[in-house]
This record gives sequence, C-alpha cells and structure tokens, in this order.
Amino acid sequence: MSTIELNQFIRETAQNLGFSKLGIAPATPEQKSINRLDSWLTKGYHSTMYWMGKRADERGDIGKYYPEAKSVISLGLNYFTGNVSSDPDVGKISNYAWGDDYHDIIKSRLYQLLGEIKSKFPKINGIACVDTSPIMEKDWAQKAGIGWIGKHTNLITRDYGSWIFLGELLLDIELEYDTPFDDDLCGTCTACLDACPTDAFPEPYVLDSNKCISYLTIEHRGELPTELDDKLTGWIYGCDICQEVCPWNIKFSQLSTENSFQPRDNLKNRKGNEWEKLTEEEFRILFKKSAVKRTKFSGLRRNISLLEKNSSKNPN
Repeated sequence: MSTIELNQFIRETAQNLGFSKLGIAPATPEQKSINRLDSWLTKGYHSTMYWMGKRADERGDIGKYYPEAKSVISLGLNYFTGNVSSDPDVGKISNYAWGDDYHDIIKSRLYQLLGEIKSKFPKINGIACVDTSPIMEKDWAQKAGIGWIGKHTNLITRDYGSWIFLGELLLDIELEYDTPFDDDLCGTCTACLDACPTDAFPEPYVLDSNKCISYLTIEHRGELPTELDDKLTGWIYGCDICQEVCPWNIKFSQLSTENSFQPRDNLKNRKGNEWEKLTEEEFRILFKKSAVKRTKFSGLRRNISLLEKNSSKNPN
C-alpha cells in the first residue's frame, strides 16, 4: 500500500472513531517552538508547574521523547456543549470539565486508532499522547495544518473555534504530510486580551500562568494571591473567558455530539449556596471520572469559599 493510501486509511478510521480534525506532520523539531518554550520558562510563566521545565528538552524535540518518531498525527475532538451561565451566583466550571475526563476518552480512541493501523500494517509502531505527555501539542497541530495558535495561546480552528481537545499518535513511518497552518487569522482583534480580568497576558500569544484563573483554580496549591482572589468572577474550576469572547468561537463553534462531554446533572447551573454544602464524599461521587478531580477537594473548597466571599461583597 502506498503512503497516500495509508494516509487515507488513517483519516477514514479516525473519522469513524469520532475525531473532528486530523493533520499529519514530519517529526522534526521547530526552533521557533523551542525558543518560545525556553523564553516562557525563563520568565517563570509556568509558575509552580515545575514538570514543564523538567522535560523541556523532550517538549522541544519530540525525537528525545520518542526517538523512533518519523510522523506526528495530530487529532482534534470538538467538546463544546454550550456557554457557561452568566448568573453571578453560579459556581462556574470550565466547559471542558462538564463531562467525563477527556484524557481517558481521547487516549482510548488514540489507542483504538493505533490498533486499527497495526492490524493492517503490523510492522508500524507508535505511541499515543495526550497533554500529560511532554508534547507541545498546539505547535504540532499548527504544523499539521489543523489551525493556528491565537493570541490567547489556544489553538483555533476554522471549523470549531478553539473548543477542541488535542491528541497525537507518533509513528515510526514516513507519511504524506499536510501543509502547516501559517496564517494568523486573529488579525488586529484583541478581544481575548481585553476581557481577561486578571491581565494574564503580558503580550499577545503569551500567557502568564501566575495570573491565569485556570491555573489558579486548578493547579495552584494553597491560598490564592490576595490581589487576585476577588477577580475570579465566579469561576471555581478553570476559566473560559478568553474563549467565550473570541469571534471565531462566537461564529463557528458547534455543539459536540459526544455523550461523554455532556454536562453532568446538577453541575452546569449549580449555585453558590448548593456548592457551600458540598462534602468530600459528594465531591468523590459528583466528580468520579472527571477532570475536576485534578484540583482535589481542598482546592475546590478553597475556590468555593472565594465564591461565597465575593458573593457576599456584591449582593444582588
């Protein structure tokens, strides 16, 4: 079978597995991606996410992570299930975490795709990656032609905006490659930068995690910086503000048909007084197989306490 036919088989199989986007790139490092990562780490914008620096050499050069890699298949899956409530009393959870943990769903499908490839071509070897692997997945998606990296640092696609999960297959075979997405379609728009309540973007295309609501409510351990704890605007896990205001999302987002991503009962519009009563046992039940487990019960309780505190400061 020719590489063209192999490419077609991979694309058809991925589509049958429900993936929304697919692009293929050669597994060669890009110096500009390495430089951007080095600059971001040097400035301390990764905050306490020390693992980002520990495997920086692998993130910059995929061959150091998987030496056999010759091709990177970048895949995307639309996860948008509607906008978060604008009610200030609702404890807001980022859209991506309303359903089941995307890591499990994406990785399972990636291995299914890899299995289908190996069933037809047993000599092909590869590995599946999600964002827990030291992969600069947005850079690879751009290189594979899926979309471009916006000023809010998320990957934006023409079809789904930025509401898309990414995953990769690294294969030890050369394939036909897609054209990189070199156009920056953000233009002069600064909606995402202007909307951020904590000024987490020191410049376009650069995110300072130390000020990012998503980082603060998910990854940060301990108390939040006092100068920021009243700027969470109701978010108790993650934040979608920079995505919600993006014109590409407003115009082109599509509701996901994935059952696993649909909001869990009593989660999307749960109000502060309901969150106040959350016990650790209820946390384990409500967020079983959910990405929200990442922040742990103590982290979510801290965020809920700030929701209560800020609600009392600004009564309706």
